[in-house]
Amino acid sequence: MASSKKFWLGMALGAVAGGAISLLDRGTRAAVREDFQKASGSIAYIAKHPDEFIEDVKDTVYKVKHTIEQVSDDVAFITEKVEEIRDVPPQVAEIVEDAKKVINRMGKPEGEASGS
Repeated sequence: MASSKKFWLGMALGAVAGGAISLLDRGTRAAVREDFQKASGSIAYIAKHPDEFIEDVKDTVYKVKHTIEQVSDDVAFITEKVEEIRDVPPQVAEIVEDAKKVINRMGKPEGEASGS
């Protein structure tokens, strides 16, 4: 267990050291500062307007749920149509066979027996 703690401590220290070294670059510092300002502005807005944030989250959840239900309905519809299409070839073959028999009967003289 102690080795595991040492590993995670080392990972955390390595991440902090890597982050600190990357901040030596002026462009990186500016980008991090800008990102931090955006994030802190968003957090401050959410803290001041929690009801609005909750409504936005609920609205997003509702839209996702509705989309999932619609996709599920569409998949069920497509599955049903695929099953119907699978049944069509035997029916078409039967219709074609019946049509061939009728055409063969029509082409034979009246007195000739139907042997086929």
